[in-house]
Amino acid sequence: MRQFVLTLTIIGLTFISYSKNQQNEEIMNTSLQLTQEWDKTFPKSDKVDHKKVTFKNRYGIELAADMYTPKGAQGRLPAIAVSGPFGAVKEQSSGLYAQHMAERGFIAIAFDPSFTGESGGEPRRMASPDINTEDFLAAVDFLSVQENVDPERIGIIGICGFGGMAINAAALDPRIKATVASTMYDMSKVNVEGYFASEDSKEKRIEKRKALAAQRTEDYKNGSYKRAGGVIDPLPDDAPFFVKDYYDYYKTPRGYHERSGNSTDGWNVTGCQSFLNQPLLAWAHEIENPVLLIHGEKAHSRYFSEYAFEKMTGVHVEGESKTVGNKEILIIPGAVHTDLYDDKNNRIPYDKMESFFKANLK
Repeated sequence: MRQFVLTLTIIGLTFISYSKNQQNEEIMNTSLQLTQEWDKTFPKSDKVDHKKVTFKNRYGIELAADMYTPKGAQGRLPAIAVSGPFGAVKEQSSGLYAQHMAERGFIAIAFDPSFTGESGGEPRRMASPDINTEDFLAAVDFLSVQENVDPERIGIIGICGFGGMAINAAALDPRIKATVASTMYDMSKVNVEGYFASEDSKEKRIEKRKALAAQRTEDYKNGSYKRAGGVIDPLPDDAPFFVKDYYDYYKTPRGYHERSGNSTDGWNVTGCQSFLNQPLLAWAHEIENPVLLIHGEKAHSRYFSEYAFEKMTGVHVEGESKTVGNKEILIIPGAVHTDLYDDKNNRIPYDKMESFFKANLK
């Protein structure tokens, strides 16, 4: 028995060593086309060091990320992986969040999900509740083997649609010691029900399934995937406020980026098909580690965070901040959805996120 345990130990140590060496080779020999100049929608901080890194998820898709490290950092630090919003790239909100967290003492990576931005995966502009959740777990894999990261102190941040993916990841992986979901969307719920439950009926869902099935046939005939279009442009005068809100970010110098689907031609029409029958928050009630939900009081999407909080705690809330056990929802007074995308209106509660992670990544 002792010989068996010793053999397993040797195999394990060999695998860890191999994984580190393999990861280093992947970073140096990436097949991805990575932009080296600073092309973010936010200014570069002089308080952090920045570099491009890559890693693979368990489906073999290579992901591109920006790593932000506090200047002069020594020893093993807590680390945070950041992604989102849905349809955005790491040069937008996720990179901004990561850089701010690095300024506050964390190693942070902002990554492009599979099929988007500088990350790999074909065809482009596809989404998957499984693969995009896996992208977070792969980011944790990567951080866990970095020499300057404490693998017992890793957290994640999901923004907008990747808030739902972050919660799903936290339900799957206990290595994630703390999770923040900011201005969250539940991509399963919105695809099943439509905005504000406007399509929440069996008949509407059957109609969607038929339309997607027909589009798949058409795409196969054409040998290409039809794009759904990004944020509408030009903006109609009678557009709903939340559409104007998105336009103000994605279609203006404030947040426009050429690799962002929301800024350009959007997802494939069939890109979100699998969300229709794969609920992201099905096991949210079993998350043992702390979760912080952050949302704007006036955001059209606030009900997604309130829904997630109720799924995790059993407590219904509407427009109020509340803590139940180690789960918290924080409502930012007066804030709309995209106020939590950038620093334009100084509404992102970085101090709160810092204290949350420092309390729980220790």
